[in-house]
Amino acid sequence: MAHPKRRQGKTRTAKRRTHDKAVAPTMAICPNCGAWHVYHTVCGECGYYRGKLAIVKEAAV
Repeated sequence: MAHPKRRQGKTRTAKRRTHDKAVAPTMAICPNCGAWHVYHTVCGECGYYRGKLAIVKEAAV
């Protein structure tokens, strides 16, 4: 009697995800100052990042 074919795992048959690489960066509005910046990055205007100030601006002399 012939043996049934062995099934391949899902990792072998999964295709590479190439559609995520060509996506343009999404923009977000800073809740602190209202300026537009790239999502999940530090705001260039005020230094705000996820609930805290990541960049402390020095006072101009």
